[in-house]
Amino acid sequence: MADLAAGDRKTIKLPIPGQRNILITSALPYVNNVPHLGNIIGCVLSADVFARYCRLRGYNAIYVCGTDEYGTATETKAMEENCTPKEICDKYHAIHKEVYEWFNIKFDEFGRTSTPQQTEVCQAIFSKLMENHWLSENTMQQLYCDTCKRFLADRLVEGTCPTQGCNYDSARGDQCENCGKLLNPTELIDPKCKVCQNTPHIRDTNHLFLELPLLKDKLVEYINSMSVTGSWTQNAIQATNAWLKEGLRQRCITRDLKWGVPVPHEKFKDKVFYVWFDAPIGYVSITSCYTSEWEKWWKNPENVELYQFMGKDNVPFHTVMFPSTLLGTGENWTLMKTISVTEYLNYEAGKFSKSKGVGVFGNDAKDTKIPVEVWRYYLLTNRPEVSDTLFTWVDLQAKLNTELLNNLGNFINRVLSFIAKDQASGYGFIIPDAPGAESHILTKKLGDKVGNYVEQYIEAMEKVKLKQGLKLAMSISGEGNAYLQETQFWKLYKEDKASCSIVMKTSAGLVYLLACLLEPFMPSFSVEVLKQLNMPPETQISLADEKGDIDRSKRPWEFLPAGHKIGTPVPLFKELSDKDVEFFRQKFAGSQADRIVKAEAEAKQIAEQLKRAKVSDGNVKKERSKKSSENKPKSTAEQEISISRLDIRVGLITKVQKHPDADSLYVEEIDVGEGQPRIVVSGLVKYIPLEEMQNRKVCVLCNLKPVTMRGIKSYAMVLAVSNDDHTKVELVDPPQSAPVGERVTFSGFEGSPDDVLNPKKKVWETIQPELHTSNELIACYKDMPFSTSVGLCKVKSISDGSIR
Repeated sequence: MADLAAGDRKTIKLPIPGQRNILITSALPYVNNVPHLGNIIGCVLSADVFARYCRLRGYNAIYVCGTDEYGTATETKAMEENCTPKEICDKYHAIHKEVYEWFNIKFDEFGRTSTPQQTEVCQAIFSKLMENHWLSENTMQQLYCDTCKRFLADRLVEGTCPTQGCNYDSARGDQCENCGKLLNPTELIDPKCKVCQNTPHIRDTNHLFLELPLLKDKLVEYINSMSVTGSWTQNAIQATNAWLKEGLRQRCITRDLKWGVPVPHEKFKDKVFYVWFDAPIGYVSITSCYTSEWEKWWKNPENVELYQFMGKDNVPFHTVMFPSTLLGTGENWTLMKTISVTEYLNYEAGKFSKSKGVGVFGNDAKDTKIPVEVWRYYLLTNRPEVSDTLFTWVDLQAKLNTELLNNLGNFINRVLSFIAKDQASGYGFIIPDAPGAESHILTKKLGDKVGNYVEQYIEAMEKVKLKQGLKLAMSISGEGNAYLQETQFWKLYKEDKASCSIVMKTSAGLVYLLACLLEPFMPSFSVEVLKQLNMPPETQISLADEKGDIDRSKRPWEFLPAGHKIGTPVPLFKELSDKDVEFFRQKFAGSQADRIVKAEAEAKQIAEQLKRAKVSDGNVKKERSKKSSENKPKSTAEQEISISRLDIRVGLITKVQKHPDADSLYVEEIDVGEGQPRIVVSGLVKYIPLEEMQNRKVCVLCNLKPVTMRGIKSYAMVLAVSNDDHTKVELVDPPQSAPVGERVTFSGFEGSPDDVLNPKKKVWETIQPELHTSNELIACYKDMPFSTSVGLCKVKSISDGSIR
């Protein structure tokens, strides 16, 4: 697997005249946390797939990336962990590198921005901008914290987003994570210092600004030309035009910080460059760490094409700020040709978040023991190219079990296992000869289809439509399975061995072709397939135009020579069970902080149990006997029926209206984290006004047997509490920040819910009398509260009420 290691290289590549030279970058991941799956698919993994495709095509391509290490977030993280910014950067650079190596990301250079080269390149660009008069000095108002005795950089301030309709109460000073709008700290409502939580006040401070309005003509000319030539993604064009439409403003490029590239100007020597000024320059400085002749890549627009990969929140800095910076130097820079932008990958019912620790992170993926090729495949087939997509464990399971195991793995294993059978029933590991294959009707038909798929694959990949490229490659596997069924090769072996040999040589060729086409997406899978074919990885086909292998894909029987001995076939994928899925859903529920608290609580509980157990042998027996007696069920029914059998989830009412045929009923559409909302009918009209039902989070019992209510089938039940005489009813409210679809839990009651509650066993009827509200208005089962990862479920005013 040495071929797959990140940073592995033998020779330095420089642009070659007359060849296609491609420089690939992905947004530099910030170094203040472990990257999550959304970060990975949004930049480094997508760029890796394209870089691998370029190598497959024979292009002269390099892929550079590294950790973005300067700025406020690093200083803040260093304060949290009580160490220096450099120590934070060293720690997380190593973590990032390890995660990407596990994901088989193959960089030509994976560097970092806290290097002398970064300082050198950054200050040189700054000096050119000063020389060309594209920078101006202005006094600006900035928040100052009297407690911390410092000006507060953007990310050291948090408050309520001022954008109408957003009102997110944890917006950062530079950008609102909820609505995505770029902000200035002074715009925040009720700002707080992130370090001490005190309210800062405004003071004047001098800074340097990049004069974007003066550079507008040069910038617009570049955007209008390159967005067409480079086939920019629609989301990149929209984000760029939004900035232009708002009108370009001066952009501050300095900050009152210590951790960053120093400003080489006497008047500003106590300041550093703003991270969004210096971070894109990191692509250049990291290339300069790769080769001292870096200018042959970065100042060579006639011979080099620059492709950049990132998430949608990074777009304006790459299509407006960075090009303006380079254009302002007056030098002959290689400007971005193509930008590939992803939307957000969301997690189960909410957003991935590094700052909040929500979702599956790079090291988590490794810990699941699910193979890396499965993770890469799932993220890439789910790549959010035109809209946000959702990661769910159930979807991962479905794609692994159906697409990888039953389609791709099944095809390859059927072919190679048959060839490996002894001579009495197979080919004894030897690829048979196949004279006359081109005139075998089903084989010729297959070859034409495969050839078309390969041409479409190349067309998609050239346009950086990675998800489409993957789908087309997988379609070839589907065609292979259909070909095996249609030819009925197992019968041919006995009835028409010559035709069987054609089918098996052709199918083995398809296996080889699939290993090559899927290498950019699942390199470890390809290595294993080539091993089973007994083909060294370095001999794989090239899709370079001059090699003729694209045309040969129409004749897959030509790929492997007759007489070639294959290796030992073994299954390529393993099934992911329902039990595994439920385990992972529970394990990665909530935030990383929640998981740590939960793990510490469990460890404490175990320690207490061990402590009690050590009192004495006699006491242990008494304790066990007493505990056994206390826990002994009063009846078989009580033993069988537990609250854990109920599937109560956090739901969001996305639409509600009155039932057309019943004045007392509402018909709601409720999102319970399944992709599609459930239709629910509730008798709440006379208790809760329609406007209070709209866009409201509720607790939903999801596994009752569906029931038809006045002609409309209801697929769940909204939980509500009523007082003694049923004159007042209120909804059970989960915390506002509880993730949609999260299961409501009860401490001490573990276990998976029933798929559907059996009405004959009266599970709901047995449990319901124990559901009530406490004096503190907390929803409870017996004395255990309805719990979510972010808090308890409550009601508005009814205490000691009955929940149903």
